[in-house]
Amino acid sequence: MDTEAVRMIATGITMGLGSIGPAIGIGMIGAKGVEALGRNPEAQSAITTNMILAIAFAEAVAIYALVVALIIKFA
Repeated sequence: MDTEAVRMIATGITMGLGSIGPAIGIGMIGAKGVEALGRNPEAQSAITTNMILAIAFAEAVAIYALVVALIIKFA
């Protein structure tokens, strides 16, 4: 098998597996945030701030996966 083909397959697998966790995490954060807002609407600003912060941390993992995939592809 050609090394370029192996790199492309590895890049695809890296991005696929590296984005599953953040996608599930962001979905769970959104679901629990909406649930918390339904139970306690007067705490909207605190809940929204914490949700955005947690989503940013989860998204950072996907960005790390993108960096690793680009290293695999171009190195």
